[in-house]
Parts: sequence; C-alpha cells; structure tokens
Amino acid sequence: METTKKLYIVMVGLPARGKSTIANKLRENLVKDHIKTRIFNNGDLRRKLSPEDTSYPEFYDPHNRQGVALREKIALINIGRAIQYLKGAGHVAILDATNVSARRRKRTAEMLNDHPVLFIECINQDEEILKASIDRKVSLPEFRHLGKEAAIQSFCQRIRYYESIYTPVKKERNLVRLDSLYNKILHEEISDDIPYYDLIRDLVVADTVKNLFLIRHGETYFNLENRIGGNSGLTENGKSQARALARYFRNRKIPVIFTSKKKRTIQTAFPIMQQQQNCAVIPLAEFNEIDSGACERMSYAEIRDRMPDIYSARKHNKYSYIYPQGEGYASMKERVDKGIKKALYLSSNPQNIMIVGHRAVNRMILSHFLYRREEDVPYIYVPQNKFYHIVATQTKKLFQLKAFDMG
Repeated sequence: METTKKLYIVMVGLPARGKSTIANKLRENLVKDHIKTRIFNNGDLRRKLSPEDTSYPEFYDPHNRQGVALREKIALINIGRAIQYLKGAGHVAILDATNVSARRRKRTAEMLNDHPVLFIECINQDEEILKASIDRKVSLPEFRHLGKEAAIQSFCQRIRYYESIYTPVKKERNLVRLDSLYNKILHEEISDDIPYYDLIRDLVVADTVKNLFLIRHGETYFNLENRIGGNSGLTENGKSQARALARYFRNRKIPVIFTSKKKRTIQTAFPIMQQQQNCAVIPLAEFNEIDSGACERMSYAEIRDRMPDIYSARKHNKYSYIYPQGEGYASMKERVDKGIKKALYLSSNPQNIMIVGHRAVNRMILSHFLYRREEDVPYIYVPQNKFYHIVATQTKKLFQLKAFDMG
C-alpha cells in the first residue's frame, strides 16, 4: 500500500471519556476492512514498564517531576513504536492516551511528520455516566489494593490533575471533537487528505452492537393479575425463568447486565450474574417500564370499566397516547434512546452485553435497531420465555428471537 494511505490517529480526552472504547472500535472495524491497525496505549505500557504502583493520584500531578518524566518517556516510546509500525506493514497507528495538553499534542504532531495525523477528542459531560464509568474503572486490577471509596477518590483526583492542564483541541490541522456518549461530532476541521476518513467518521458516529441479548423480566405477581406498572417481584415461575436464563448464558461471557431500577428486572439479572465471572449489574432509570400515571397498578379490565375514556383513547392510538400524570410510547422514546446510549458507552465495546427490561421498554429498544412503523411498535412480540439476540454493525444486522430451555 502506498505511504499516502497511512495514518496516525491521536486520541485526546480526560480519563473515563471513552477514548479506549473508540480506539478499539476503530481498530476492530478497520481490520475487518483489511486496513492493518494497531493501538499504542500509554496506560498499558505504563503498567508493564513501571515496577512501582502508579495508580496513586500524585503520580499524575503536573508538578511531580518524576511522574511527568516517566509519562513523557512512555509517550515517546509509543510514538516511536507507532512510527516503526507505519514504516512497516501497518496502515493506521492509534495513539491511545489523554494527550490533554496543547504542548504534548504539538510535540506529538512534530514527531509524527511522515504521514497525516488525525486528532480525535472524546468529550462527555454527563455526570451520571461519568460516575458509573468511574465505578467501572476502579474495578480494574490497578485499584485492587484500595477499597472502593478510596479508589474512586484516587481516580477523581487523577482527573482533576489532568483537568488542570487540559486544553481542548482547536489549533490542530486535522481534528474531530466527539460527544462520545451520543456519538455526535461537535466540530471537525480537516486540512489534509486523511486516508480512510469517510470510514472512520462513519464508525465514530454509529452505534455498534456485536451481540446484545434483550431479555424481558421473568413472570411477576402483577403479570398473573394482568396489572400494569408497580414494582412487583417475581413469582416462583419467574425465578425459575431467571435461573434457566442463567444456565443458558453461563458459558457465554457477559461482562455487564443493564436493568431498570425495578426489582423484577434486577431479580431476573441476579442469577445470571452469579453464573458469570466479573459481571456487573447496572440499573438505569431510562429502562424503567412505561409510567402509566393515574392507571398504575390497575388491570386493563379495571381501566376499561372505571376509566372508559382512557381505555378508548389509548386503544385508538396506542403509540401516541400518554397516560394522565404518566407517559406513553412516544414520550418515553427519548429516555429509552438515552438508556441505549448509556449502555453502549458503559459497556466499553465488549463482545456481549445484556439488557433485562420490560415489555414496553423492550419494544422501544427493538424499534431503535429494527425499523417498525410507529403504530406497530406497541404490538411487537416480547414474550417472557424467549429473548432477542441483536447484532447491529456497519456490515451486519441480525434480529433473532430465541427460546431457552426451562429445564
């Protein structure tokens, strides 16, 4: 391949903003397109080379000369390795580090002078997501010697040190500023002919789901009475369904399970988590079932008999109808879409993720990936004895309803 078809990508951003997720996503998809790509991650190299513990926050203090020297040394090693990679058979070298100072980026660009350089800055200001992301980060081996609260404080102090020297990308010749939660490009400036740019741009703005297992919670006491809403727990049959799901997925690595904040989804997820290694359950309010407002905890028969106007209006247009003091399919679309974005962000690009939700919510999740006319969304089939397997990438779409053995 000609030298003009070679590229450096330099990641930029504060810790826990999704840089490594984006870098891995780019590498995996570029390689599939026969574009030889390698990631040079400063954190990985630091942990390999340093015999001392570098998880303590003062290591990242810009006034800590020893820490600065070691981090500069690591950056130079990876820059050198990236240059050698592109001198050989490599096509794209991704430098994965914070690179938050303008000085560091200027020096990096000066050294990477044989091929174009594209800076991708990852930005995320969602406090709830940052908190959840930090919770995930401090579960890594680097922080095992600390208690959870101490690890969180340590990591947050590390972020503050980086913030003290942070200058957003602005003067670089080729830059993309990316909202890494919503996969939205906030600003781009391309001055050179950037190889593979159309593909790279498409990859960073697209939702990519390798394997999503979309599960409805097990049977509840409210299900038996045909009641809506509430916070009912699982029946014995529902608990059996959860255990059967756990058996079904025990040989497939599920690093994270997202649920609503309702106990029926958490009760369904718990046995699955117990059969996994290093699996986290993350409840998100965005996946809560549709809020039926004045009709909460009522059966459909009671709504028909006591509130015939509501029953009739909803039957006439189920998608657009909003319960009094509640919501409807149309009005919960925004929060469910946000929940999907959060789940994809927090899962960090694994092979498999799982969402345990509710019937209406799962219909909205399915409609996010699978085209359905609005009027048909409230009728998508979402049983409790089967689950949906979803794959949604640039090159493959799969929607499969699968049964699991109750044993």
